[in-house]
Amino acid sequence: MKLRVLFLCTGNSCRSQMAEGWAYHVKADVLEAHSAGTNPKGLDPRAVKAMTEVGIDISSHRPKHVNELLHLPFDAVITVCDSAAEACPVFPGKTKVFHRSFDDPPRLAQDAKTEEQAMAHYRRVREEIKLLVEGLPEGLGL
Repeated sequence: MKLRVLFLCTGNSCRSQMAEGWAYHVKADVLEAHSAGTNPKGLDPRAVKAMTEVGIDISSHRPKHVNELLHLPFDAVITVCDSAAEACPVFPGKTKVFHRSFDDPPRLAQDAKTEEQAMAHYRRVREEIKLLVEGLPEGLGL
């Protein structure tokens, strides 16, 4: 039986979407992945580009509010930013909540002088998220 995991961030536009994409790409045999935000906004085009560079298409993903998924029984919720950890709702039952904060690529990219410099932030965070996902579910003790 697959573990149902929710990746939660604020906007559900970048980090949690990357995590969901990685989960379906490298852990589809053991994880049923979802992503959501506490205050969702549009999908970040640079996140889509960064994932496309490694052969993962998240362009059809839709940002969702966490309330849309509260009816699902999750085995684990992984918050991927500090504000989501603070705003994380209580999940019923056996759901375990974990926090793994990643830098916010859009915020870091604001000061980039070129598109390549901006994308460097996305690529770094993409690879850090990949390492987290590759370690699942063992890395969480599930």
